[in-house]
Amino acid sequence: MNFLFAWRYFRSKKSTNAVNIIAWVTVAAMAVGTAALVVVLSIFNGFEGLVKELYSSFYPDIRITSPTEKIVLFDAVAISKIKNTEGVAAYSLVAEENAHIQNGDFRTNAIMKGVDENFRTVTGVSTHLSNGNYNLGNDESPSLVLGSGIENALSLMSDRAITPVTVYLPRRGVQASANPLESISTVNFQPRGAFAIQQDFDNKYVITNLSIVKQMVGLKENEFTAAEIKLTAGASEKKVIEILQQQLGKNYLVENRYQQNHSLFAVMQSEKWAIYGILCLILIVAAFNMIGALTMLVLEKQQDIQIIKAMGGTSAFVQKIFLSEGALLAMTGSVIGILLALLFCGLQVTFKIIPLEGSFVIDYYPVKVMVTDLLLILLTVLVIAVIASWLPSAKAARQQLSLKAQ
Repeated sequence: MNFLFAWRYFRSKKSTNAVNIIAWVTVAAMAVGTAALVVVLSIFNGFEGLVKELYSSFYPDIRITSPTEKIVLFDAVAISKIKNTEGVAAYSLVAEENAHIQNGDFRTNAIMKGVDENFRTVTGVSTHLSNGNYNLGNDESPSLVLGSGIENALSLMSDRAITPVTVYLPRRGVQASANPLESISTVNFQPRGAFAIQQDFDNKYVITNLSIVKQMVGLKENEFTAAEIKLTAGASEKKVIEILQQQLGKNYLVENRYQQNHSLFAVMQSEKWAIYGILCLILIVAAFNMIGALTMLVLEKQQDIQIIKAMGGTSAFVQKIFLSEGALLAMTGSVIGILLALLFCGLQVTFKIIPLEGSFVIDYYPVKVMVTDLLLILLTVLVIAVIASWLPSAKAARQQLSLKAQ
């Protein structure tokens, strides 16, 4: 019943134009605040999705390392457990080490990643080549696929390089001697291709075959730095991780893609919620207009309040009427704002109306609308509306019954 009264007050024309104006200003302010929240959160979702997509091209679904050591042992038993785990589509054994690379007078540091033939199945690096081809060579003719940033630092084009580059890697297990060069392995590699995924990878990694890296570093047959796993479609990531961790034991650390990049995703989430809090201030400012609109409405409807109480309406019922009126004003504005935001997001996706300046993997702001964000925004608007409506509704409820005969 209280909603019927609130709806009637909302749609009826007030005797004072100022009440109508303030009410619609409140609706407009709520619409603007809601639209801003939806658009900004959707842009954050778009960038987050883009980053996850880029990182998924290099990082595997699951990565197994040692919790304390750089080197981890994968013997036949451990590999069998990984291979036979339900949900594992493919696995790749890798060995990584810091390297120094020289091309004539040009030098740079990088992480050399030795991978086996399954690596191109586990990750999408081979599908992001900027030039050349995915050729890792062999022990007799070692080849490199470089990140585009490393390629630029060495001042070469991988698909047309004539001379090889020299790679220096530290050798494990070599005791200190008078000649420090004895602890360094040196091999010439022929560049064959370059990948361009994201600057964090392009400026840091070079990829070659697993065997040559193990030989240069001095790793034993069963020694690696990690095992990378691709899951089958529809497999439960959480379940697979639990099974692998249980079967392999505490000497192995099993991580999903989020855990491999925990700091990055944590910062992205923190930024999103910080922006959410800042934009909520717009709704709070709009709530002050609501307080004014409801206060003036209470003054205008004093006679109605007296009649309701004379007919047996309680103070709580009167308060619910004006709380409902505040919620109605806020939700009307929020629905309008959401519709406007959805229209804008649709236009941005279709026509890319706002470009993204500078060098980046895309030339427009990405947007991704999430239902959970819309529900959160609606709940936020409703809570702010109820809090803002509490004071004028309480004032209306405190009015005493004092009808007088005319």
